[in-house]
Amino acid sequence: MIRILYKLGFSFFSLLTLAQAQELKEVSKSEILNQTLENNRSIKISIEAFNEAKGEYKQTNAVFLPNISVSHSGFATTNPLMAFGSKLNQEILTQADFNPDVLNNPDQTQNFATTFEFQQPLINMDGFYQRKAAKNKMEAMSLQSNRIKDYMAFEVNKAYMQLQLAYKAVEVFERALQAAEANFKLANDSYNQGLLQRADVLQVEVRVSELKNQLQSAKSNIKNASNYLSFLMNERSDIVLKPKDSLQINVVSLSNEESLLSEERADIKAMALVAEAQKSIYNSDKMSFLPTLNAFGNYQLFDENLFQFGASGYLIGAELKWNILSGTKRFGKSKTSRATYEKSKLEYEQYLSQSQLELNKTKRLLEDAQNKVELTELALQQSEEALRIRTNRFKEGLEKTSDLLLVEALFAQKQLEYYQTVYEYNRTKAYLNYLTTL
Repeated sequence: MIRILYKLGFSFFSLLTLAQAQELKEVSKSEILNQTLENNRSIKISIEAFNEAKGEYKQTNAVFLPNISVSHSGFATTNPLMAFGSKLNQEILTQADFNPDVLNNPDQTQNFATTFEFQQPLINMDGFYQRKAAKNKMEAMSLQSNRIKDYMAFEVNKAYMQLQLAYKAVEVFERALQAAEANFKLANDSYNQGLLQRADVLQVEVRVSELKNQLQSAKSNIKNASNYLSFLMNERSDIVLKPKDSLQINVVSLSNEESLLSEERADIKAMALVAEAQKSIYNSDKMSFLPTLNAFGNYQLFDENLFQFGASGYLIGAELKWNILSGTKRFGKSKTSRATYEKSKLEYEQYLSQSQLELNKTKRLLEDAQNKVELTELALQQSEEALRIRTNRFKEGLEKTSDLLLVEALFAQKQLEYYQTVYEYNRTKAYLNYLTTL
């Protein structure tokens, strides 16, 4: 007996600890949305992807800006040509250095040089198109980042409605359980008075057990919806969220704007920019067949001693370079980039067609959901009235227990169907708004 009491006490303590660990927090949809837009990992990833594309675009500044470098070098040599040239650069050449013996067998000569060198691109047509492609990619990533924010807003809206629906389901099962327990008490009293058979009482008892199981499942759905919202907000998942407002329907007629697909929608525009970027890459590969023109120059300081600058000289010039043939590499690359460009155009057209198809499907689903709401609302009213009549007749002993249980289960089912239909309508309306958001 003591052992049994100990186990019961331990179980009660464990349940109490678990209940305390599940913190309950009331939230509004706007609060969740703000935290999601600020902390969601998918949004942060899209921002870093944009920063990556922005960095690649900045690299193409090399098409216009010079490449400047500074170097310092030193060497010692007895090589006749190097020794003579080093003295000449240092401006220390004397008449004695022209002696054939000195020219042929010079002493060790030291040379230290500081060089300032620059390269300035002048005309590089392939680089211009590469820069344009990088800019298109950067703009496409910016639009994709905005579209991900729109999608996260839709996900928050949908998940918040799922949380509302889960709480509605709990309310339905709690009311049904209360009614079933009241009927069980009534049936048990009638059995004790000899008015009902034991089988009828067992039927009601089974119904009570079923409702308890369904109630537990509904409470688990609340935790599941809370966890998903916490995931979207990038917060801890041990908090049970409770919506500040309940699930309600807001029937709105479709406007002409919501019936049309705009090519200015962020994701569609991003696909168009991707195709434009591929076109620029193709043009860049074609321009690689043309010559390039670049300026170059350097300024040098020479001395036989380290970090001394006894003499100086400069060199400036320009190079026109035309790579006439590099095997068949450029021909193959141009053909590949053209195929990629054509593929990107087809992908854009396909995406546009699929988006229009999805929009048309969603509009029809919204119309069906609106009709379904009206029908399920009427069915709910009818089942509620039927339950009221059967309950009164059962109390008077004029109704079978099985018939009452059937009507009671039907009423709970119609309540759940109605709230599910309201959720489907609101979710479809939110998805339609997402599809038509620019």
